[in-house]
Amino acid sequence: MSDTQNTDILNRLCRQWGGSLFGVADLRLFKKEDALLPPKIIDRLPYAISSGYHLSDPILEGIENTPTPHYFHHYQRVNILLDMIGLVVSSAIQERGYRAMPIAASQILDWKNQKGHLSHKHVARAAGLGWIGRNNLLVNEDFGSRIRLVTILTDLPLETASPLNKDCGPCRACIKVCPAGAIKEKQEDFDHLRCYEQLRVFAKTLHLSHNICGICVKACRGPK
Repeated sequence: MSDTQNTDILNRLCRQWGGSLFGVADLRLFKKEDALLPPKIIDRLPYAISSGYHLSDPILEGIENTPTPHYFHHYQRVNILLDMIGLVVSSAIQERGYRAMPIAASQILDWKNQKGHLSHKHVARAAGLGWIGRNNLLVNEDFGSRIRLVTILTDLPLETASPLNKDCGPCRACIKVCPAGAIKEKQEDFDHLRCYEQLRVFAKTLHLSHNICGICVKACRGPK
């Protein structure tokens, strides 16, 4: 079976399970030091599948100055769905005699720097699904930052995409609403520590078991 056929099959599978986005990146183009995975894993599993879920717009519209209980529940359930997509896709790959490793949708290993085993947003960017915005999140052309992501690493030959040559342009909606003042004019100046500290305040005052916000996610509708 060709790379294109393999890619089409997995794309359809992701969408059957509720995925809104699908793309494949060449992991060999990543700097190994940017991941918290052992380098040998990246060498052995050179293809990174990125699948995304479009968050509910009405739920996000309910966010004002703090995350809501409705958003918190939605966030949790979407992560569970994405993890299920990761398992289903991994199973399909393994049935074909290849190896697969799903990377959990929301498993942070380094909260202050907001890093997991591998950056879902950078994989998605490399897979042509968007760009990294001023809010330090992936911005998709159709959904803005109103998405959650999951990644599956594999050695199954797949058709890879290239990053989009786009950015946020004149939009600065996220800068205006960030309660921590963490979002700056340049994406590389994003203040991870301020963002983290604000997430901790929300978690403590609202009695949330996750560090979430959603304010800049709501603000980012994309370039449309």
